Formats: sequence, C-alpha cells, structure tokens
Amino acid sequence: MYRSFASQSTSYSVPRAIGRATSCPSHPHTDTRDKQEAQRAFLYYVNMASMITKPSHLRCILTRTSKCLAVTWTKTSFGSERSYASKTDGESRIPKIYTKTGDKGFSSTYTGERRPKEDHVFEALGTTDELSSAIGLAREFCIDKGHTFTDQLDKIQCVLQDVGSNIATPQSSAREIHIKKTKFSSQPVADLEGWIDEFTEKLPPLTNFILPSGGKSSAALHIARTVCRRAERSVSPIVRSGEADPDVAKYLNRLSDYLFTVARYTAMKEGNEETIYKRPE
Repeated sequence: MYRSFASQSTSYSVPRAIGRATSCPSHPHTDTRDKQEAQRAFLYYVNMASMITKPSHLRCILTRTSKCLAVTWTKTSFGSERSYASKTDGESRIPKIYTKTGDKGFSSTYTGERRPKEDHVFEALGTTDELSSAIGLAREFCIDKGHTFTDQLDKIQCVLQDVGSNIATPQSSAREIHIKKTKFSSQPVADLEGWIDEFTEKLPPLTNFILPSGGKSSAALHIARTVCRRAERSVSPIVRSGEADPDVAKYLNRLSDYLFTVARYTAMKEGNEETIYKRPE
C-alpha cells in the first residue's frame, strides 16, 4: 500500500487508484463513487497509520487543506510519535479516531468492499496486528538487554504492515491499481532466511525439545512465535482461495522459524539456560 519505507519523506494523495479525485474528493470532475472511495481510503489510512509503532521511526501526517486530503510519511531521527494534522481555514485539529462505520458488525477492505467483521480477511488482519504488537513487546525487552538484532525486529514490523495491506486487498474486488499498490514482494522471505542461517551458525545443535524459556527476552520472542503460527493459520484460507498473495503465507511461515531461532540465540547471549522437555513420570 505504501512506497518504500526507506524514503526519508514521501507525500501521497490518498491512493491514486482514482487519480486526482482521490486526493481532492471535492474536485469538480470527481463523481460520487470516487468521492466515497476517497473518503474510505482516508479512513483506512488513519486506521493503518495507528498500527505503526514507535520502532518504525516514521511519522504519518494526514492533512486536509481546502478539502483536499494528503498523506505524508516522514522518517524521524528520534522515533517521535506519529501525528495527524487536519487543517481547515488555518485551524489545526486532531480528527477523531472513531468513525462509527463498524458499529453494525461490518468493516471495509482496502478495495472499499464491506464485509462482516468475522470474515477471514479481518481475522487475518487482526492476528497480524497482534503479531506485530507481540514482536514490539519482545523488541523492548531485547533493547533493554542491549541485543544488536533489534533493527531486524523493526524491519519485520514494517513488513507486517505490508502483509496487512495485501490481506486487506481481496483479489476478487481489487482493481489493477489496488493490486499493484499492495503486491507483496518475495524479498522479505529471503531476508528472513539469511538471518536464520546467520543465527543458526552461532547456536549449539538442538538435540532435545525445549520449552519456551531462557529469560524474559527469549520467552517474549517465543510468545511472538506462537502468535505468528496462528497468523499463518488465519491467512491460509485466504491464500488458498486466491484472495491474498502466496508469499504472505510463506513469509509468516519463515517468520515463525526466525523467531524460534532468535529466541534461542537471545537466551544464549544472556547466559540463560533453556528448559529441556522431560516426560513427566
């Protein structure tokens, strides 16, 4: 859904799927459908922006000037919190986080389709969000212990935003511009595999089943791993039906392996013993 997170500062009109009309819903050449989609897109960006966490070091500024909407992602030096700005006639105000559009049990996908909240798409989105939160918590524990791989967890949380974007764009209702904006790359899978191999070389061979343990950092990473497995299960039916990119499921599968490996590495670096499984007598 977004351009590369590597850019220092990038401004967007709320997606260009409907051209200039999206950035200016009041444009005279905008038809009613385009205006409605622009409004839905704006609300979607607000909700997705709220999922960005401090480690991403990104600031999302949503501006509305002369009835035109724009989105700006800015990389900040000190990880300051995101800010939403809405300006009308020189006045600034923070838009309300609640929209009331989901009060009847339905929510919108990125394509504007309304589906019940128990739909597979929203189940997968919610679990992916939960996964990012679990990783964020584990990351804070790892930062406290001075681990050097926390930038990887940061990147993973950003990739999970892209995972969510792809999930939120069901192929059955997506237009070409939607698919292009939310296409999931296979590169993140390769990144995970490279990191897994690096950590594995530093670890002693695993000869027994281990229980989630090894200190707070390691245990938190194990929790994130189990949430990741659940996220993968929730995505599977969407991928099978052709609604989401197969690389999304592959990424989540590889991510659980990464979290298991880095949890073991964390325990080793902190000098904590892992608890070995023993059959109860």
